[in-house]
Amino acid sequence: MSLRYKCFCIFICLAMILSLSCNKSEIVSSGKNALEVEKKKGPVIGFSIDTLAIERWQRDLDVFMGEAKELGADVIVQNAGNSVEEQNRQLLYLAGKNVDVIVIVAKDGVLLADTIDKILAKGIPVISYDRLILNAPINLYITIDSEQVGYLMGRGMLARTPLKKWCCILGPQEDYNMAMIMKGLEKSIVNTGVLLDSTYYIDGWNYDLSHQLMVNMITEDKVPNVVVCGNDAVADSVILALQTYKPGKHVFICGQDADIAACQNIVHGLQDFTIYKPITELAKKAAQYAVLLANGKDIAEGPETLTTIDNGYGQIPALMLAPELVDKNNIDEVVIESGFHTSGEVYRD
Repeated sequence: MSLRYKCFCIFICLAMILSLSCNKSEIVSSGKNALEVEKKKGPVIGFSIDTLAIERWQRDLDVFMGEAKELGADVIVQNAGNSVEEQNRQLLYLAGKNVDVIVIVAKDGVLLADTIDKILAKGIPVISYDRLILNAPINLYITIDSEQVGYLMGRGMLARTPLKKWCCILGPQEDYNMAMIMKGLEKSIVNTGVLLDSTYYIDGWNYDLSHQLMVNMITEDKVPNVVVCGNDAVADSVILALQTYKPGKHVFICGQDADIAACQNIVHGLQDFTIYKPITELAKKAAQYAVLLANGKDIAEGPETLTTIDNGYGQIPALMLAPELVDKNNIDEVVIESGFHTSGEVYRD
């Protein structure tokens, strides 16, 4: 056998081995790609929130994401940093990512309408979370009943004091919940002789502004008997002003959200009550409906009986959970036993 022939045979063998190796590699790669294609991709939810600077929004988001994960969904979160312009931009970003559904805590329920129309035009459903988006055909509004929040605030104060000079220090006027709270509050005090002496709206939930507002009332000797606050953080800023400039003077104060500071203020007699909102239940249900819509199903297939609300565009499907007044008499039962806060947190010295 010649040297040339031996070399030729060796070459052929090497070529056959290399060919088999390459074919095997292609089969494995092809098999892997096929498995990836066949694997069902879970829904992707876009969650747009105006700010995470408020204690309760952090809780809402944590619960929402946990429930979504349990249901097999991924969540892309966008925090607008309290800017409506940034929220509009981020919403378009989420739409560009072709998420399956978008859940929105609106900075301004009016100024998102054009962007919402663009999102809906792409076939992406929209859930308005806690704050109603106006003038757009959103798929669902899910919230705590803010009108009932205001009603409970009014009735709670009437049960605690006969004094009639009341003041309201609320959040931003563009937050539709503030209008609903006022509607409920006004219903609660009809024919009671209560005078809503003044109503203030705090831009951007700026607690420095609410604190300074109370300081101004104190220095001008215009302290009201009652202060109804837009949330518990506003109430805390009012309490701080009173402790600093009017120590020992009790003004009847309420807020909403059952923030930890509010619960501590209640047990120490500094805040009369808060309105507890079942945030855990709200966030879980929002995640459930988001996954339902992301999977192309109708919200009527959800577990709850829905109502409707007029958002300026028309009657929008809505789910409104009931709030509950919490004071020192039921704080253990409502807040602690539910796991919303621990006893150690509430009764911390």
